[in-house]
Amino acid sequence: MSADALFPARLAAVAERIETTLDRLLSDRVAAGEIARPPRLMGAMRYGAMGGGKRLRPFLLVESALACGGSEAGALVAGAALELVHCYSLIHDDLPAMDDDDMRRGRPTLHKAFDEAAAILAGDGMLTLAFDAMASDEVHPDPAVRLRLVTGLARASGVGGMVGGQALDLDAEGRNSPDGKPLVLGEDEIRILQSMKTGALLAFATEAGALVAGASEEKRAALLGFGKALGAAFQIADDILDVEADAAALGKATGKDAERGKATLVGRLGLAGAKAERDRLARVALETLAGFGEEASMLRAALRFTVERGH
Repeated sequence: MSADALFPARLAAVAERIETTLDRLLSDRVAAGEIARPPRLMGAMRYGAMGGGKRLRPFLLVESALACGGSEAGALVAGAALELVHCYSLIHDDLPAMDDDDMRRGRPTLHKAFDEAAAILAGDGMLTLAFDAMASDEVHPDPAVRLRLVTGLARASGVGGMVGGQALDLDAEGRNSPDGKPLVLGEDEIRILQSMKTGALLAFATEAGALVAGASEEKRAALLGFGKALGAAFQIADDILDVEADAAALGKATGKDAERGKATLVGRLGLAGAKAERDRLARVALETLAGFGEEASMLRAALRFTVERGH
């Protein structure tokens, strides 16, 4: 059976293991050094983290580790930590001060299900818990490796990565301009914005898998290159979906990018041009895996899955 045929089951299997790991991390059990875990806060955090989703980022981390000969155990904890960061970002992005969305993954967003204060605190709690988990010796016995992972996660998710990208996105929407009008960004500016807001965590996922597995620097660099190209293709596919997909199928509102004046390559290159660029990036991503054999078959399948989201 081909990797593409096996991919859905494998993606679901890793997602289930990530869900189990998240459930453990988000339990009511008080960890060493903690004083208490407020029940409503933990309920909000579980709502935000356990609300489904394909768990693509941790999947990429786990499969990258396996492609380098590593084991799944440490990669699952690292993947859960990464997923906590991703889920916190969705919670905060949905807030009225940001994207003001009512639905996420086919159900009310966290601030609608609870309230805005709970959503902010849940996001804060998930972000800090992510670093707690990534620093755990469950991820890797070598403190030097864990330090590289924690530093990498901080930089991918912080001011020079995801958070910085969100700030640039808000600037592009005209939130901080005197007249409130969206900025007209050039193609290179849009690529930088998207590589930070979306691409940084996806690229970190593949690099982190290599680090957890103790891979060579050559393999780590190749997987980082794969993650960067996949991340760029992923964002374009997502922007295409916002134009073409049905809201019920996506589980969230569509057509909001154009409504807000968001800077996208679809807007800059047109739909046909964006699809061509998505496909080019997919070819680049595949080329970076030339040094891997069958052990990277699930990564290749994940790339095809990512690109086909926008078909």
